[in-house]
This record gives sequence, C-alpha cells and structure tokens, in this order.
Amino acid sequence: MPISKILATTCALFAFGLSQAAFAQAQEAESSKADAPDRGVFAGDWLTIGIGGGYGPSYEGSDDYILFPAPLAQGSVGGFDFGARGPGLYVDLVRDTNAEGNVKFLAGPLFRVRTDRNNNIKDSVVRSLGKEDVAIEVGATAGVSFSKVLNPYDSLSLSTDIQWDVAKAHRGRLISPNISYSTPLSTAIFTNLSVSATHVDGNYADTYFSIDAAGSAASGLPTFDAKGGWKSYGASLLGGVDLSGDARDGGWGVFGLVSYSKLTGDAKRSPVTSIRGDADQWFLAGGISYTF
Repeated sequence: MPISKILATTCALFAFGLSQAAFAQAQEAESSKADAPDRGVFAGDWLTIGIGGGYGPSYEGSDDYILFPAPLAQGSVGGFDFGARGPGLYVDLVRDTNAEGNVKFLAGPLFRVRTDRNNNIKDSVVRSLGKEDVAIEVGATAGVSFSKVLNPYDSLSLSTDIQWDVAKAHRGRLISPNISYSTPLSTAIFTNLSVSATHVDGNYADTYFSIDAAGSAASGLPTFDAKGGWKSYGASLLGGVDLSGDARDGGWGVFGLVSYSKLTGDAKRSPVTSIRGDADQWFLAGGISYTF
C-alpha cells in the first residue's frame, strides 16, 4: 500500500469499510430537523478531520491481525461533498442545493490506492509469494439517498462504486454496491449500518488469489487459478458521539466501528485464504474527530 506509511495504513483502514461519507451523512441527519432551520456548522462549508486506529487482517484473506493508524477527512465546499470512499477519495459533483429535500443524488469521480499484499504480510509462507505492486484505481461512484424513512432524521442510501487499476498492478476492475442506513439516537449520538459486496474481474482475482508454478515452488502452496466473480460481502456498524452534546455546533467527537466481511468464490478457495488464512474477516476501529 505504501505511497507513504500513513497513506498505506489509511487505505487499509478504509478498505475494511470505514466510510466517512456515512459519518458525515449521519451528522447531517442529526442536524437537519424539519422544524429547525438552523443546521449549525453543516449549513454551509464544513470539514471533519481526525485520527483513528484500526485492527484488521494483514492482507485480504489473512488470519493474522495488525494495528493501523489512520487520519480521516470529510467535508463540503460550495454544496459539493468530498471525502473518503473506501481506500481513497471521491468528489460528489451533484451539488446539494436543497438541504430540506427528501431525495438526494450523488455522482462523481473516485480515486483509490490499493496496497494489499504489498507490505505488512505477517504470514511468512504468503510473504514468500512475493509483493504485489501498489494499484492506483480510478473510477466513479453514483447513488441516491432517501431521508425521513423511519423517522424525521434518518436516511437510507444506495450507491455503487466502480474502478479500474491504471497503474498496471492488477489491471482489473471492481464493482461494489452498498446499502447504508443512518439515524441519530440523540442530538449527540448517531449510528450507521451498511451492507456491501464486491465483484471483481479475472485480472484482479488472478493477481491476489492465484498461485502459479513459481509461487508454488517458493511457498509450498498448491497452484491455483483464480477466476473473477463475487469476491466478498459484509456489513459494518459505525457509531459516533459528539462530545459537546450537540452535533450541530461541530467540535470534538469520537467514533467506533465494527466490520465483518466474508470472502466467497475463488477468493475463499484460494490457498492464501483456505490454507494460510480465513474467509471470515473482522475489523475494529476507533478514533477522535473535529468538525468545523
């Protein structure tokens, strides 16, 4: 992953589902009361920054876990939202000009850095297969959000990301649909539940889950020819607390995340998972943020 160590660990954290888009959406849901026109800090341009730490697998499919530090960023300028989307950044080019509307659309470019199997591989057998190059993935994200679904302050979002590697690391394509539900529990506490899946093509699967004759000789693992298809599905639960007691005034907050994903198809059957790792992938994270 490393373009730098911080970027590497940031990408690893977001790769396991910490969506700052969901974080901001939940904050806005808290502050956009139909009977209260004052949305506080979220009425105009705003930015959330912070630092968090995560604990997750050392590579996708690993059963060895490591710690990651990770900075966070999310915001809106001139009605255009931006921030983290998976291990990278996105910009929503659909300008938010109607804060009270119940339906909002998002669409825009997406940039990701993928460093899986590039460093921090704890398993010596998998490490003997060699490092993979850092992938630079460029694509787009699109979706729609519905507010006031079950209560006046919640939102339900449906979105899909698609990206292609332009750095010739895996030369593949990924498609990731996501459904997310956010609701505040008070003016200070919010929750977000999301479910997602990822479909990959044969190039991606071959890079991260195949083992050729040379790799088999180096590692002792059997050869394996991975095909494209659905790679994984999972769910995450994100919670946050505004430390002032009211999210509308910005300031300091804390968040926590628990995420689970299940590898499927050839990603599950690959020896790097089935013999040396585990198809069940857990991730825990927590941190502190500041909004202004």
